[in-house]
Amino acid sequence: MPNEARPSTGEQAKQHALTQLRQAILQGDMAPAQRLVENELAEQFDVTRASIRAALIDLAAEGLVERIRNRGSRVRVVTVEEAVAITECRMVLEGLCAAKAAVAAGDEQLAELVDLGRAMTKAVADGEPVTYSELNHELHDKVREFSGQQTAVALLERLNAQLVRHRFQLALRPGRPQQSLSEHLAMIEAITARDPQAAEAAVRAHLTSVIGALRD
Repeated sequence: MPNEARPSTGEQAKQHALTQLRQAILQGDMAPAQRLVENELAEQFDVTRASIRAALIDLAAEGLVERIRNRGSRVRVVTVEEAVAITECRMVLEGLCAAKAAVAAGDEQLAELVDLGRAMTKAVADGEPVTYSELNHELHDKVREFSGQQTAVALLERLNAQLVRHRFQLALRPGRPQQSLSEHLAMIEAITARDPQAAEAAVRAHLTSVIGALRD
């Protein structure tokens, strides 16, 4: 809503601050360990300190912000071992979604996955890692959407938010897109073949590879 129409206090103000802060963290505009000063943020988003504080509490619950006693808040640093643990949880939930998608997805949805696979193959061939990374995320999003497993989807959204920086770094690592492309194509092939066991196994194989890359 326009600035002049946006309330500076109350639930709407908190939600505005929450949305803006979350987006800034996920897009990398706010770096890990960066201090989040309530006065500065309140001025930046034209809301009260109370609204900022409430938003930071919510972001701490999401795992994006760390609140340090007597020292305020900062963007949470996700260590490699934490990223590995999160990916292990993703393995179970994304495997479930892939298995469900293999059964529940319609023909048009399966065609979307095939088209994504072609686009990912082209991005790798053209040497465009950022485009490949965006398509990678879109593929995982589509598989979750097509699964119809809303509980798993909600949990994964929370987990994935904590991995943004690690995933971006992996996407830019030389040779990584070429390695992961075959893993993603195997996922697409299993889902479009409507083979839930193979779909789950393909996701697990892919995320096992991601764990190995995180530890390298």
